[in-house]
Amino acid sequence: MEVICDRKGDRMIKKGYRVQRLKAIFILALAVILTNAIVSYSNTVKLIHNQQWVTSSYKVITQVESIKSALKDTETAQRNYLITADADDLKTYLTVAQKTNNNIQILTNLTANNHQKQQWISILEPKITNWLNILQQEIYLRQNQGLEAARLLILSGRDKKIAKEIQQIIDDSLEVEQNLLRQEMQESQASSQKAIVTFFIAAILDLVLVVLLYDLLWRYIRQLQQTELALRQSENRLRAMIDAEPECIKLIARDGTLLEINAYGLAIMEVKSADVLIGKPIDAVIVPEYRAAFADLHKSICQGNKGTLEFEIIGFKGTRRYMETHAVPLPNEFDGTFIHLAVMRDITQQKQAEQKIREQAALLDVSTDAILVRNIHNQVLFWNQGAERLYGWKAEEVVDKNVLQLLYKEISPQLEDAYLQVMNTGEWRGELHQLTREGKVIIVESRWTLIRHNSGQPKSILSVNTEITQQKQLEAQLLRSQRLESIGTLAGGIAHDLNNILSPILMSVQLLQKKLPDSQSQKILQTLENNVKRGANLLKQVLSFARGIESKRTIVQIQPLMAEMEQIIAQTFPKSIICQIDIPKNLWYVRGDTTQLHQVLINLVINARDAMPNGGILRIAAENLVIGEHSAQINIDAKVGSYIAIVITDTGTGMSSEVQKRIFEPFYTTKEIGKGTGLGLSTALGIINNHGGFVNVYSQVGRGTQFTVYLPASTFRDTHSLSPDLESVTGNG
Repeated sequence: MEVICDRKGDRMIKKGYRVQRLKAIFILALAVILTNAIVSYSNTVKLIHNQQWVTSSYKVITQVESIKSALKDTETAQRNYLITADADDLKTYLTVAQKTNNNIQILTNLTANNHQKQQWISILEPKITNWLNILQQEIYLRQNQGLEAARLLILSGRDKKIAKEIQQIIDDSLEVEQNLLRQEMQESQASSQKAIVTFFIAAILDLVLVVLLYDLLWRYIRQLQQTELALRQSENRLRAMIDAEPECIKLIARDGTLLEINAYGLAIMEVKSADVLIGKPIDAVIVPEYRAAFADLHKSICQGNKGTLEFEIIGFKGTRRYMETHAVPLPNEFDGTFIHLAVMRDITQQKQAEQKIREQAALLDVSTDAILVRNIHNQVLFWNQGAERLYGWKAEEVVDKNVLQLLYKEISPQLEDAYLQVMNTGEWRGELHQLTREGKVIIVESRWTLIRHNSGQPKSILSVNTEITQQKQLEAQLLRSQRLESIGTLAGGIAHDLNNILSPILMSVQLLQKKLPDSQSQKILQTLENNVKRGANLLKQVLSFARGIESKRTIVQIQPLMAEMEQIIAQTFPKSIICQIDIPKNLWYVRGDTTQLHQVLINLVINARDAMPNGGILRIAAENLVIGEHSAQINIDAKVGSYIAIVITDTGTGMSSEVQKRIFEPFYTTKEIGKGTGLGLSTALGIINNHGGFVNVYSQVGRGTQFTVYLPASTFRDTHSLSPDLESVTGNG
């Protein structure tokens, strides 16, 4: 026994020695690689610096030579102009002179960090400026006193003297710069050679280290492979014993993921390989209502306790099974914690009968649809809770009642056809209009199934009704929105083409006004021009509707707009119309265009005025409103969020349902010819939609109309970042 312990100790010492030697060589390799990296980085930085200097020197030389060439071209163009007085030569001179100034500016920017070069540029630039001024004086004399005066100034030799000085400065600077360039290129070449030598030395060192590391790693890997083989043999023996168990055995980690599972467990989970499950959360196959209880059990097991639990799982092929688990804690040798060892038994057959009874009892009442059964004489036999919620009658109130008298105003041909079809074919499906207890008309999608006696004779009719009233309303809104979009696209195209036609007409009228000065012609042409402009304004409204209105958005407060509306109504509307304004002080802000929102309100109040020719009450109100997920279904354009609802109500003539369906169509109007274009509401709708809002309309003939405009409220950040100027404009100063 002592010999075995000694051998085991020797193996541990040798293993520790190999690990320490591997660590030492690894650290050495890192040190060499780091040193090589630092040296390579230093050489690279130096090479980059040299390259940048060479590039900068090339640019300086190029600019100096450009200045030299430009000066020559400037003098040539100036002499040509003095001789020929040709404007093109003067233009060429001015262009080249400007180019000279630009080149000097570029050269100044290139040498901004070089004090020595800045000094000779400061000497060169005034001389060039002085030389250009002399050339300009010669041009001035040529233009005002003639060629002879300019010739006398040229013969004075002032420009030639300065030109020679400039030429000398440029030549000296080029020579100095070229010498420096050659010197820097030699240094760059030397640095490159040094970097190459350093690279090869580093590569050799790295290769030696790689060989040493490979040898050590190869020896270490052989030892690991032998150890792994021994462990695998032991694991296979243990696996064979576990797989022979006729129950599901699982090993679960503390984080709830699966570590091990036996063959019977794979069959229960309906998978062929454990790889599909290992590392995945164990509760993924557990039915959701049992997950909390299983999590509590797992937590208790990981604390060192034992426990049992019954729960339901769903296999990967969809098979549901009831399992009973007996769980015990398994100590973890590394950290002293516990992991979860579970032995599970399939109790599906035991539970299925109980579950089937419970499901059948609750199935009909759990359904959200209205499920009812009637006999062939239309008397109600069964009425589930979904029917109670949909129609408002309790089951005891409708049993033995005639379903046709309860849910329908009259027996329509559709009902008769449905009854005949279900009796002949055994089923029917379609949409029906029905009544609730309050007399509200709803639309349902109804599915009828004929139930027969064992003898085959009809016994009763099972009806499953799903309310689709709101769905149908949203479908109607969607169709109306699509129709408006199509009309807008068509109108935009036509308006664009008509606008192209009106443009040459308007230009022709303006030309004729200049060619026909007599009063009669001017009167006719003025009338024609006014009508063309009126048509153009009409087309502009059409294009605004078709394309949407883009504008600059700001934070807008609604109260000032309402106050302005009240003032306009008081000053311009008939006294027979009573205006009532109800605006809370804590009204939220909106982000939008004040002018466009003003246009929307103007259109709505004018329509309200026109709907009350004999007077009435015009009420304008606003409120803060938060629309939730359920409320967002009131309109196809509605979204969840905060809104400001502006309500404009009149007591006028009202609108029929047919008119309400078309009021937002462009060019549709119920007003007399000449009193409306039919673009007011369509333009208002375009503005509202462009602001991310929507509008709802409710109207009754003879009782009045209510327009509710929903505008998204601005965010907290927007409303608290108003500038003082903006706050004073919105009345919040």
